[in-house]
Amino acid sequence: MDEVFITQAGEAARRWSGIASPNETARQMTAELLKLIAEFEALRGGLRFEDEPADFEAALRDCKEPG
Repeated sequence: MDEVFITQAGEAARRWSGIASPNETARQMTAELLKLIAEFEALRGGLRFEDEPADFEAALRDCKEPG
């Protein structure tokens, strides 16, 4: 999967910019993107504030200065 993702990301970058991945460092940074994606996916379901806008609005009301 990693190699397929790296290849596809390089191709997408080439299509958008006209520049191919210049070196091994660029490939390594693309591979690190997979780790970042996995970390964000692990957070899914744990960030309740964004999932419940009613709570967000209640928090805004609670923090509102009297006046």
